[in-house]
Amino acid sequence: MEFRQIKYFMEVAKREHVTEAADALHVAQSAVSRQIANLESELGVDLFIRKGRRVKLTPIGKMFFDRMKQAMNVIDNARLEVKEYLDPEQGTIRIAFPISMAAYTLPSVIVAFRKRYPNVKFQLKQAVYHELIEGVIDGDFNMALIGPVPNKHRKVKSQILFTENVVALLPVNHLLANKQTLTLNELQEESFILLPKGFILRDLVVQACHDSGFKPQVSFEGDDIDALKGLVSAGLGITLIPEITLVDNLPHATIKIPISEPVITRTVGILVSNERQLLPAEKLFYEFLTDFFQEKNV
Repeated sequence: MEFRQIKYFMEVAKREHVTEAADALHVAQSAVSRQIANLESELGVDLFIRKGRRVKLTPIGKMFFDRMKQAMNVIDNARLEVKEYLDPEQGTIRIAFPISMAAYTLPSVIVAFRKRYPNVKFQLKQAVYHELIEGVIDGDFNMALIGPVPNKHRKVKSQILFTENVVALLPVNHLLANKQTLTLNELQEESFILLPKGFILRDLVVQACHDSGFKPQVSFEGDDIDALKGLVSAGLGITLIPEITLVDNLPHATIKIPISEPVITRTVGILVSNERQLLPAEKLFYEFLTDFFQEKNV
């Protein structure tokens, strides 16, 4: 099995088209087809189902792709580690994050980090909760900011950076807008604006409402935090979101009110693999992250 065969296989699998893969690799289509055929012959299985000009992975091909994807990530990391060994301050940090940390948490840390290490580069990837965990496991990225911090998992380890409150965001002319604090039960007749199903923040809010004895009436959904804020600002309902998403960014015509009963919190932390070492530059960032939030929490 040759590295070139794997490289060609991965490109075809991602594009599901031999010609497009060949164009991306800057080689002849016949060369790609020949290497794929040689690989299938060596393995003794069909990796693709041919459908005219398009191809699709067979079940065994999908398994092989997943394994090779992990292997290629290991190879890429090894190359970077060798390069960064002499000077980690010139390296690249691959980190993923959820939408709730896109506007303030991650940018504020990166700004502070770049003041100390101005030549370090970042590759940023936004993803939903389960993609963050799976991405770290598979090696698509080596670390992820995440909230809430997941329970123990044998393939990943986590470090809690801080705990934050979830607060209510109401239109400024709402009947409850003059209150200093709110109980969750006071909101049970409200129209809720939440993220779509599959987002962990939605699950957190729905579970809190369920624990308080009611099911929230979801009137609107938005794909990101800014969409939720905009809908509240327009007077279309209320939402519950992490307080940190409102730092320096309270929308027009809205008011933020703490939830006093029950207090809804979310842990925020950093997730890394239990099976791989961080690259030198990433280790610098990991240590910086823990120190940065430890100082803020003192």
